[in-house]
Amino acid sequence: MDRVIELNELQSSIGSPCPSLLMDGTHLYVTYHMQEEPVDFEFEAIGLVKFSGVYLHKLGAPNEEAFHGHPLYENGLRPFGTFVVENSSWIKECMERNKVHSYHSDANFKPFKHYVWSFHDETLEVIAKSYEFRLTQGSPNSVLLQQINGEIQW
Repeated sequence: MDRVIELNELQSSIGSPCPSLLMDGTHLYVTYHMQEEPVDFEFEAIGLVKFSGVYLHKLGAPNEEAFHGHPLYENGLRPFGTFVVENSSWIKECMERNKVHSYHSDANFKPFKHYVWSFHDETLEVIAKSYEFRLTQGSPNSVLLQQINGEIQW
């Protein structure tokens, strides 16, 4: 059974977070507007998440108005939050689909975790090995460009 655990990362904007995604093969970078920004920031506060060892991701419905229709809602998933799902049925579904592969091993799926970032107008779900979050400043696209140019060190 899916067990939803809140990660308590800083709050994305509840009005217009505008998440932007960049994928480079094994990493998924996500930027979005933050609800609050530190007083010492010169530019707008932007959340930056780096998911590593990405197996699969999806961004789309539901938005916060239809969130109670999400299959994990009854397990504690809520809008405007960050979560990890233990004993994920989505990971189990991926594992089952992969069993047709001649070199399949259930053990290959052990390192993966199911993450959920729920925003104002969409929900991001990621199956990855880990994630890192950092607070930065600029705009979502400028931060992604900094990532592309190697200006952000993890």
